[in-house]
Amino acid sequence: MKELMNTVIIVNSETFGKGDETLGISLIGAFLRKIWANEEKPQTIIFYNSGVKHLGPQSTLLEVLHGLEEQGVELVACGTCIDHYGLKEVLQVGRRTDMAEIVHLMMTAEKTITV
Repeated sequence: MKELMNTVIIVNSETFGKGDETLGISLIGAFLRKIWANEEKPQTIIFYNSGVKHLGPQSTLLEVLHGLEEQGVELVACGTCIDHYGLKEVLQVGRRTDMAEIVHLMMTAEKTITV
């Protein structure tokens, strides 16, 4: 595996794109699986708003997200969002952070990609 790229990916929704929700959930899963399988990995994936639901017990992406963590990708989640969606005590993967760190990660990354 190559070194992690100084890239941050932002997942700010349960879906990939707007439109059909079922399709969007399928697409975000496919996107994250392709990153997991890709030789090059982002340094960090930031989850906020309803995107934090992917880190909770109802997520269908836990295997992929655990796999990314094992490969060294840092998964961070907005603490305010975790609280809003009732995930404070049940986060399955990743770690809680605050907006100050999210801003720092975005501002110091060579590339930021929002999906």
